[in-house]
Amino acid sequence: MKARLRSDDVPSRRVNPDRQARAIRLGPRSIAALVLVSLAGIAAFGWPLLAGSTSGLAHSKDAPWLFAALLPLLLAVVMATIADTGLDAKAVAMLGVLAAAGAALRPLGAGTAGIEPMFFLMVLSGRVLGPGFGFVLGSVSMFASALLTGGVGPWMPFQMLAMGWVAMGAGLLPGPDRLRGRREILMLAGYGAVASLLYGTVMNLQGWPYISSLASGISFVPGDPLPANLARFTAYCLATSLGWDLPRAVVTVTATLALGPTLLKALRRATRRAAFNAPVGFEEAG
Repeated sequence: MKARLRSDDVPSRRVNPDRQARAIRLGPRSIAALVLVSLAGIAAFGWPLLAGSTSGLAHSKDAPWLFAALLPLLLAVVMATIADTGLDAKAVAMLGVLAAAGAALRPLGAGTAGIEPMFFLMVLSGRVLGPGFGFVLGSVSMFASALLTGGVGPWMPFQMLAMGWVAMGAGLLPGPDRLRGRREILMLAGYGAVASLLYGTVMNLQGWPYISSLASGISFVPGDPLPANLARFTAYCLATSLGWDLPRAVVTVTATLALGPTLLKALRRATRRAAFNAPVGFEEAG
């Protein structure tokens, strides 16, 4: 017995070049896991604004640590679910290469003035390889870069989840089989800018409750009404992180416009040759 790819499934010149390849086909279990971890992530990031003023959570000093301990377990569950339902050897190899590239790109800027070149790679990879692959790639890349740069701490699972959202969102953008050329690059550049700003905003939410010693005009006040804390959070973002978030968006847009066309072609060529969707058949030898 020998394994072979059915000849009508092997990528060739007769295959429609615009057909979008997907390294991971999300099934019902994977989608449910992604939805659940995203809902848990929203609660983990937004609890200072979502918790009622009379609830114990709003006044708890242990809430940030509770979510920091919970998120790694949830991320492990969703990645195991995705791997169990559609992550084959070729997809694992592609994931390893792109995650290594993303982890290597991050130290180039080291977060200085918001220069983080890994964002454009996550956006383009998620666009080509789909939301499931994008979520795993974003999370794994951030984990690998944290190990590489020594940035391991309670913020790491939040970074992994936020970067997973960035790459997954790129995979959910419209027109993957039809939109090509300049319009696609402009769409990805615009998405990259918005995603870069939102990433900084949600990461601010993660660290904001820890800095209660700051001036009351920008610090989190447990139990205060939502409008008051929201106003303080807005002031906190403007005062502390906008100078990093805007350069991050500019770098992402510039890299996407300059390198996007070439990298998209390379990623699509690699996924076609990998033949992720080609089933394996068996026949008698000779």
